Amino acid sequence: MKSHYTDPTEIQLPERRTYCVLVDNEPGVLARIAGMFSGRGYNIESLTVSETEHEKHLSRITIVTSGTKAVLDQIEAQLDRLVPVHRVVNLSAKPAIERELALVKVRGTGEHRMEALRLATAFGARPVDATLESFVFEITGASEDVERFINLMTAIGLVEVSRTGAAAIARGSEGL
Repeated sequence: MKSHYTDPTEIQLPERRTYCVLVDNEPGVLARIAGMFSGRGYNIESLTVSETEHEKHLSRITIVTSGTKAVLDQIEAQLDRLVPVHRVVNLSAKPAIERELALVKVRGTGEHRMEALRLATAFGARPVDATLESFVFEITGASEDVERFINLMTAIGLVEVSRTGAAAIARGSEGL
């Protein structure tokens, strides 16, 4: 009789990866990349795009996604095969710096107002707008730190959040 027991060493836990993708800055490129993800049922957790080499008309796309090692390796290979893609770099495999910016609107008066200011100071967030009933804080940092700040503000009176997604760059002297 066959056992239904799964060896724990065979279980693949999902991991998170950050990819930087250098592409031609032309219409439809982002749609092709997003289509590759959606067509295969992969999720994009964060996506940022900007032209970074104006003379060469190249854009840098930073994609954060999660999955098993096999799925993530497949995503990397499929991205590398797309026609407008010049280079794909897995920044999770090397020393890299990753930051995110968020604007966090918090409602609060009295003691809640003071607590919001104390937490913002502790996280290095700065108020960029203030009224008698609310604040908008700007926070920049690792995605996990931004998430922790947002979770703490929820108890105080979180109204709205706008996040940029991850911007990432490899450490050292080499470029993408």
